Amino acid sequence: MNLLPEGMRKCLPELCTLDFIREGKNIIMTGNPGTGKTHTAIGLGIKACEQGYRVLYTTIPYLVTELKESNSKQKLRTYQKRFEKYDLIIADEFGYISFDREATDLLFTVLSLRASQKSTIITSNLTFERWDEIFEDAAITSAIVDRLTYKAYLIDMEGDSYRLRETLRNNGTDFETVVK
Repeated sequence: MNLLPEGMRKCLPELCTLDFIREGKNIIMTGNPGTGKTHTAIGLGIKACEQGYRVLYTTIPYLVTELKESNSKQKLRTYQKRFEKYDLIIADEFGYISFDREATDLLFTVLSLRASQKSTIITSNLTFERWDEIFEDAAITSAIVDRLTYKAYLIDMEGDSYRLRETLRNNGTDFETVVK
């Protein structure tokens, strides 16, 4: 737990109660790659499964592909109904790819349907100020940030990559020496 950024270290005990699921609150973790966003999200997801919650883990790129394929086969509503049944959805890797208009609209729709009702954990390497780079539409970006952040846990996961630290340690190099 001591390798996690300070923001997560402070919130983790509360998040581990899983009250955020019972309350339909979201968690949005933003920060550098390698700071524990995915690891923490999966850990919370496993704990939720152990407590009997229905959990889905997906990456945003995979989710967008699924939504577009469902839409093209005219099975989007069926997919959305299945998506709505999960108590917790972990949507990982937001910010690594940008979306076309169809993907933006579809993602906005499914995430908005859950807002304030069911919990979603989103991990992103981008701060909210940069989400318009992904959606390429300021109005939709503003609306989705507004819906996802309402009564949500917003956790800053800025820090140094644990992967880089581990590699340097295995190579006998001190992290502080390399980053100075």
